[in-house]
Amino acid sequence: MKKILQSEIPIKIRFSDTDAMGVVWHGNYLRFFEDAREAFGIKFGLTYLDVYNKGFFTPIVKSSVEHKSPINYGEEVIAIAKLHPTPSAKIIFDFEIINKSTGKLSATGHTTQVFLGVETREMELIKPSFYVEWENKLGIKV
Repeated sequence: MKKILQSEIPIKIRFSDTDAMGVVWHGNYLRFFEDAREAFGIKFGLTYLDVYNKGFFTPIVKSSVEHKSPINYGEEVIAIAKLHPTPSAKIIFDFEIINKSTGKLSATGHTTQVFLGVETREMELIKPSFYVEWENKLGIKV
């Protein structure tokens, strides 16, 4: 059985998050994913600065969002990030945005990040050793 690593973060919907209808603007879901990824990194010791200090950037090369139900101004959501283990030199996350106010699933999504050397800006084709050590330390199996 695979170990599932996940984190979550509450997000209060601000007026500036919404469109003219008072509904969360579709582009903000990617920001919610970012908040969940950042919470994941803090929880599991893989922050953006940790990765940078090991000599890498991890840009997103693919993202997707499926909108399920609306979120309105003043509501609160829970953004959940789940690591999707892969043998490739990538970091893949699955996301759920749950409307805490209604209990409904508001969105799902995925992001894929790759490893780029800070100095060379070249993509790594195999997982960096620090990342493999991190996976082993947390018992992540692919």
